Amino acid sequence: MILNFTALDMHPFYFAVWGPGKIVFKLYFRWEIYGVEHVPLQGGGLIVSNHASFLDPVLLGTSLPRDIHYLARKSLFKNKLFNYVLRSVNAVPVDRDGNGMAGLKTILERLQKGCVVNLFPEGTRTPDGNLQKARSGVGLAVIKSQVPVIPTRILGSFESYGKNSSFPKPKKIVIKYGPPINFDALREEAKTCSKERLKEIYQEVADQIMDTIASLSPRKDASSH
Repeated sequence: MILNFTALDMHPFYFAVWGPGKIVFKLYFRWEIYGVEHVPLQGGGLIVSNHASFLDPVLLGTSLPRDIHYLARKSLFKNKLFNYVLRSVNAVPVDRDGNGMAGLKTILERLQKGCVVNLFPEGTRTPDGNLQKARSGVGLAVIKSQVPVIPTRILGSFESYGKNSSFPKPKKIVIKYGPPINFDALREEAKTCSKERLKEIYQEVADQIMDTIASLSPRKDASSH
């Protein structure tokens, strides 16, 4: 396990999960990670990934040499213990049943501060292991920010711990980070287009993200860790 200044800057609780987690996932899931070099070590970024399991946020967080930020249901923060744990691992409270603009504002603020934020374009875990259609909300976050957008594919987490699983099985897991997607043209168009076109752009961005995620395969064409 290689430590660097980014890892040492983590919250102590985050670091306590990050270190042992790398070892556990390597031994139990025999995980393989490719394309980590596409994630910036400094500055903001959006990691947009498919979502198949409760394991996904932890897998992504422990696979990188820097901490990342997540979304979590606002109601979970009511419990004092959960509140401490979630905030220690950089969770962003989101009201899924009401106005999500507060969550978006928090995400954009963290991106501006140079944080890396993980978003799941599908919005929720897949019920059958297949990729789902992306929601336009991720397109809104992309257009409103100016950070790199890194498409990410997680394979094997559904087989290990899908929606109907009671305990994670020792299935092989592969994480593939792809090159950042360029949305400069759509970001520029969004500055002056109509409201109707803006809504189309949000969904267009979301669809392009999911298409790129789908194209990522576990081929060993990038560095593994």
